[in-house]
Amino acid sequence: MGRILALDFGTKRTGIAVTDELKLIASGLTTVNTKELLTFLKAYFAKESVELILLGEPKRLNNVASDVEVAISKFRESLEKITTIPIERVDERFTSKMAAQSMLDGGLKKKKRKNKALLDEISATIILQSYLYR
Repeated sequence: MGRILALDFGTKRTGIAVTDELKLIASGLTTVNTKELLTFLKAYFAKESVELILLGEPKRLNNVASDVEVAISKFRESLEKITTIPIERVDERFTSKMAAQSMLDGGLKKKKRKNKALLDEISATIILQSYLYR
């Protein structure tokens, strides 16, 4: 049985979350510099069995694609060249706000809440968890 991997893609950093092998629990894995993302994923796929990749789909409130969608499309094309794992898009509206609120609710100090890498990782976890709830 393989894991599900979720990506909160950003032009600078990408948050990554994965499930356990039973696909019951979503956990933050890490945040990777986007320039190094394909290299990281190749290595991860060599070590772990992944059966599905979830790629965040940022949309505005009026359902129009966000500006980063162009970069996401290019990344997806590159990703499809290195793997045959199916890729699904998942609406990621409000995940950054939800991640920031969960950091606040979790009692993290202000200095840690400013850590954008942690915010991206939590956002990826929220994307993955919302998929699992469906």
